[in-house]
Amino acid sequence: MQKRVLIVLAILSVLTIIFYALILNPTFQEKVGWHLNSWIIRARVWLHPPEAIAFSSETEGTPAPDLLPGPHVDNETPTDEAPVEILRPTTTFAPIPPTFEIARGEYFSQHNRWNYCGPANIATLLSIWGWEGTHDDAALAMKPYKLDKNVMPYEMAAYADQQPGLGALVRVGGDMDTLKRLIAAGFPVIIEKGPQFRDIHFHMTWMGHYQVFNGYNDREGFFIAQDSYIEADYQQSYDTLIGEWRSFNYTYLVVYPEQRENDVLNLLGDNADVSQNHKNALKKAQDEIYKLEGVDRFFAFFNYGTNLVSLRDYKGAADAYDQAFALYDALPEDITLRPYRILWYQTGPYFAYYYTGRYTDVIEKATANSIEMVRDDEPALEESYYWRGISKIAVGDKQGGIEDFTTCLEYHPGFALCIEGLNDQGVFP
Repeated sequence: MQKRVLIVLAILSVLTIIFYALILNPTFQEKVGWHLNSWIIRARVWLHPPEAIAFSSETEGTPAPDLLPGPHVDNETPTDEAPVEILRPTTTFAPIPPTFEIARGEYFSQHNRWNYCGPANIATLLSIWGWEGTHDDAALAMKPYKLDKNVMPYEMAAYADQQPGLGALVRVGGDMDTLKRLIAAGFPVIIEKGPQFRDIHFHMTWMGHYQVFNGYNDREGFFIAQDSYIEADYQQSYDTLIGEWRSFNYTYLVVYPEQRENDVLNLLGDNADVSQNHKNALKKAQDEIYKLEGVDRFFAFFNYGTNLVSLRDYKGAADAYDQAFALYDALPEDITLRPYRILWYQTGPYFAYYYTGRYTDVIEKATANSIEMVRDDEPALEESYYWRGISKIAVGDKQGGIEDFTTCLEYHPGFALCIEGLNDQGVFP
């Protein structure tokens, strides 16, 4: 009997060792662990459907979504400095050829990795300019924590800008002609958009996504996209692009050799100037608010707020976001329709509410509509922890703020804002 017990214990010990060896094995994690984790997430989503969570603020007097807030972009803080004269490039452009394609370089897929859309796309674009790294090199710099939920456009631009001989810029309010003009001049472009992809429940649902455009074809109506999720040389239809691109304020990123920066700026026209670019995008969002309905009108209002944030009109932005969220809450509780992940990707509401003293709204949204929206026990959203942390401190919860900054740095080691937040509280990690 004692011998049998020893044999059973020995077998259990061996199985335990094998189990932990598999769990700790990177190949197992990528190929099998992902599937196990996905089933856990499915159960959590079924028990707590994210699309059922409202976005409205607790603040009294939230306006109905029928009044466009007036921008106050001319009321900027005065300075003692003389105004800088901006020499804007000409807005008369050469005709755009009907088709054009740039040789694509190396294609990087985001599959068999965790949340690799950003690294895969910036690596694909950089390879066109002769860069010899991989998407893993880019990920190490941009998302040092494997399960980081999102890489922002500014992080991608900063990484590209660090590469020898290259520069990068991000603009918003883009249009198809601008993309084609850049491509025809030899500059591939990354756009950020919100397509409908199938989630782990096989439901179509809105998600953030990047695409590298290196060509276009007006005759057949598509861009040539190096789509890290779908395939290389994917034909992105003009017809479907606009609605998907709208949900990210028509954001685009250009990488270029340093000596060709002026060429890029000239191709952008008055959008070369950052402030004018946001004013142009604001007007575009305003026009769409009056033309669209449903979820598209929600995005138009959201974009209006985002552009006001960039122009430092935080009160107008907060009003716009209030109306956007009221529109969101009026949408059917349908996972295929509600873009519930939006604060994972876009942080404008945090700026607007924080700088208008609405700290509890920041805490509420960073918690209920971002961090708690994650269903895999890994809410790797450093920006949400940062904004929640400084808002907790603003309402007197110093320890809560320190804890959020600390968690932020666990999910993104070296994240400068959270280091600064700790330092301001006398903590030096």
